[in-house]
Amino acid sequence: MPDQEDETLLIDKHASFLKRILLVLPGSSAPYDNQRVTLAYFSVSGLDVLNRLHLIDDMRESIIEWIYSNLINCDIDDNRYGFRGSSTFKLDSSDRPTNIHDYPHITMTYTALATLVILGDDLSRINGELISKGMRDLQLEDGSFQASAEGGENDMRFLYCAAAITSFIDSKAGIDVEKAINYVINSLSYEGAFGQGPWLEAHGGSTYCAVAALSLLGGLDRLPERKIESLVRWCVSKQISGFQGRPNKPEDTCYTFWLGATLKMLGFANCIDWPEIQKFILTTQDPITGGLARSSDICPDPLHTYLGLSGLSLAEPVLSPQLQIVDPALNISLRAKKHLESIHNQNES
Repeated sequence: MPDQEDETLLIDKHASFLKRILLVLPGSSAPYDNQRVTLAYFSVSGLDVLNRLHLIDDMRESIIEWIYSNLINCDIDDNRYGFRGSSTFKLDSSDRPTNIHDYPHITMTYTALATLVILGDDLSRINGELISKGMRDLQLEDGSFQASAEGGENDMRFLYCAAAITSFIDSKAGIDVEKAINYVINSLSYEGAFGQGPWLEAHGGSTYCAVAALSLLGGLDRLPERKIESLVRWCVSKQISGFQGRPNKPEDTCYTFWLGATLKMLGFANCIDWPEIQKFILTTQDPITGGLARSSDICPDPLHTYLGLSGLSLAEPVLSPQLQIVDPALNISLRAKKHLESIHNQNES
């Protein structure tokens, strides 16, 4: 007879796991020390989705202040304004870069803003004009974005982050929308889904980033119906029990969100066999430490824990009513999105 824990989402244990990540970064996550802001986002947003944000009420203000301590604020004539990934790189109390490796990163800026909103901050300390100015410097001629002004990769991930940031600061001044949409459209592969860029293999993660960016930038209607049909077919065909990210790859918890949210935005989440998704996710949870893993034979981590939970919240019909539903494009709870909208409304009044 199967253990009852194998059939139940262990809400409190997953909440304890995510809270621990905020207190002590496990040794297995040491390679991600330079991305602590994003790890904090996975933990805080995960607690929100679990309806357990109250567990960090006593930490809320200190987390907000820590996030703001990672804000790099250069002069108006310098295009470097945004969040670093970790206080590890901050060598003094200055709000300027403190060494050659200390610079804003577009993904960290997105996850920092998301975490601040989830925690109830009003973003009054954020200079949207400077964020927009810095983002303009990151967009390349082909419409894609690179991660930072210091260089690095440019692909669909960072274009998505730019699109999401425009929603948080309520301004598209930092992005050439037409170029960005064209980059996304040009990245639609012959397979029917999106690669990280033109002529690249379709992938579940880049497909999510592409569709979410189009949704946030008002470009979803640029996809012809026959292309959407092919895209839906590709996404649905990636479900085994859980989702795989590419053909001939094993199932992976994180694609519960990447592909589940993609189908949700396209209006086809009802094409997913959600009970099978839930069954797969439950095989990856650790009944002792809490947390979800990529698969049943791997240790849990904050990324897969959060994306498994946020993906499961999108189920149609609802399978886990104890979970807060997330907005599929911004990847924050609907509660947090409502708070963001109230900030925008207040700024307009």
